[in-house]
Amino acid sequence: MIIIKVNGGLGNQLQQYALYDKMKAMGKEVKLDLTWFEKDMEKASRRILELNYFSDITYEVATQKEIKEVLGNRNIFIKCLEKLHLKECPLYIEHQMYDPGIFELKNKILEGYWACESYYADRIWDLCKQLEFPSNISDENKRMKEKIQKYNAVSIHVRRGDYLTEENQRMFGGICTKQYYEEAIKLIKEKIERPHFFIFSDDSAYVKEHYSNEDFTVVDINHGINSFWDMYLMSQCKHNICANSTFSFWGARLNRNMNKVMIRPLKQKNCDWYNPDEMKQLWQGWSLVDEEGNRIAE
Repeated sequence: MIIIKVNGGLGNQLQQYALYDKMKAMGKEVKLDLTWFEKDMEKASRRILELNYFSDITYEVATQKEIKEVLGNRNIFIKCLEKLHLKECPLYIEHQMYDPGIFELKNKILEGYWACESYYADRIWDLCKQLEFPSNISDENKRMKEKIQKYNAVSIHVRRGDYLTEENQRMFGGICTKQYYEEAIKLIKEKIERPHFFIFSDDSAYVKEHYSNEDFTVVDINHGINSFWDMYLMSQCKHNICANSTFSFWGARLNRNMNKVMIRPLKQKNCDWYNPDEMKQLWQGWSLVDEEGNRIAE
């Protein structure tokens, strides 16, 4: 059995589910571990299991017994043997952009976010069918959807909020720069006739100040738990400019336009996973722009 741990926000939960879906399609016995939401009250108070908003998806949940059976009796002695590579560890922790070897694993618990497109690229269109947004859309969102459909609409995601804390600045800062957005908008204008940009952000005051002309509409409807609907509206745009955020990655992935242009920053976070040549191969179908405004792939 393979057990995939689910944690984090909606974008990360969707990636963990996408890996589950991929392994299911391969005929593997795979289940989800949801205990992060059930046991860790501090984290659960900040994040909820948003997968359940998509009523058409189904998944199997690992029981505590099944989790313990895979983990085995991991006392201090056993963990020391694992560190010395004298015993195989039942826990696989994501440690690189892409590792196709995970599809060969048996009796493992997988812990990670699995953002890489190559893990489930061949399942994206099937996932679009599964991940149907609920029908109880608000009148405000209906009106915004109708406006989006009148334009050659392009979503732009500008994530600030929690990314501005000192800790998150070290990990996520300096990636979606002014140069990144300027080049992404320029790239869209080269490819798309008369685009209109719909700006999604957790800092509406900032984007209203910086994107104020007639080419832009700031979407300031959904807040808190209702931010889920911003992903829906992003998916209704014809093209997408993402932040270094899995939330907007999924807004782009769930966009059903067969000719969509999807732009993302070269890096999602400040670590050594993001080799430009490797990223071109692993994120096929995406345009990549770095923090200095250089096009890596288009």
